[in-house]
Amino acid sequence: MTTFAAPRAWPEQLTQKWKVEVGTGYATPIVVGNRVYAFSRQEEKEVVRAIDADNGKIVWETSYPAPFKMNPATARHGPGPKSTPTYANGRLFTLGITGIVTAFDAATGKQLWQKPGSTPLPMYNSHSFSPIVDRGLVIFHTGGHMGGALTAFDVNTGAVKWSWAGDGPGYGSPVLATLGGTRQIVTITQGKLVSVDPATGALLWERPYVSANFTNAVTPVVYGQTLIVSGNGGPTMAVAVTKENNQWVTSTAWENTDVQYRLSNSVLVGDALFGLSSRNMGQYFSVDPKTGKTLWTSEPRQAGQAGIVYSGDLAFSLEDTGDLKVFRRGSTAFEVVKKYTVAESETWTQPTLSGNRIFVKDVSNLTLWTLN
Repeated sequence: MTTFAAPRAWPEQLTQKWKVEVGTGYATPIVVGNRVYAFSRQEEKEVVRAIDADNGKIVWETSYPAPFKMNPATARHGPGPKSTPTYANGRLFTLGITGIVTAFDAATGKQLWQKPGSTPLPMYNSHSFSPIVDRGLVIFHTGGHMGGALTAFDVNTGAVKWSWAGDGPGYGSPVLATLGGTRQIVTITQGKLVSVDPATGALLWERPYVSANFTNAVTPVVYGQTLIVSGNGGPTMAVAVTKENNQWVTSTAWENTDVQYRLSNSVLVGDALFGLSSRNMGQYFSVDPKTGKTLWTSEPRQAGQAGIVYSGDLAFSLEDTGDLKVFRRGSTAFEVVKKYTVAESETWTQPTLSGNRIFVKDVSNLTLWTLN
């Protein structure tokens, strides 16, 4: 969930406050206080910037070499980076497209520590996994196709504290959940749904989740004692996690074959799961997360992909065409409140919301739009 100040009346058009060229990549900008942090590529370097949210001026900028030779099958999506940075306690953590792990001082841009990439080039899959910070550790899935390690680094020094090398990285990001009374990190890998102990990295449980082309890209949605996943060509499903006789057990709580999503993650808006299905040329949906029953579907041919976030009873969908749709959850369906054009080129990130501000990253620019 993000913080957004919904207006009493939506304007006919958004106001563009500033626009800054930052380079290519799918990393979503993040807002901390009055700074926007952007992670992108310019030529053969990956660049991190802190930008003043009021005026778009660069507060600091730092970069490092990151040569990258793309697999021809992925050339359309560009050379990244695709992993959204994580901020915690004055530090900024990034994962480059070749697996370079870096910690920065968020106030100054000083590089605190860095670990080299470990992915052979050219590579089949690229890093879209965003890190998670927990109790003094920052956790990444390093490595590449058919070989990787979920790895915890000390946030201060970069020292490796634990590593689980059971599968290569997927494209989705990890989540922290308390299941069966136990805190755990759950993530999707190339071929599995996996849970580890966040303190030690010990494997708690794993469940096969195979994608024909190794593009497991969803971030699991935690709902009670279940994890909702989709994206491998099969149905959207809820996986129940329990502990029986001191053994972890996973089972399918429900399946929904009507809605499937592959690259566009869904969100919980109140007691409804909202997302964009890859069926019917892109169709918005809502599902009861308790039963899996389809509550509502939109007309087909809505969008190819979309980055979706929510605030209160509103859902914001930044479609790959550069259109931003605002939905409001009703008693039976999601209503389109407004549609705004916010970019002239493709958009593959989520919109970033803060107050009455909407930050949008397109192919190479970062733009601030406001409601007035």
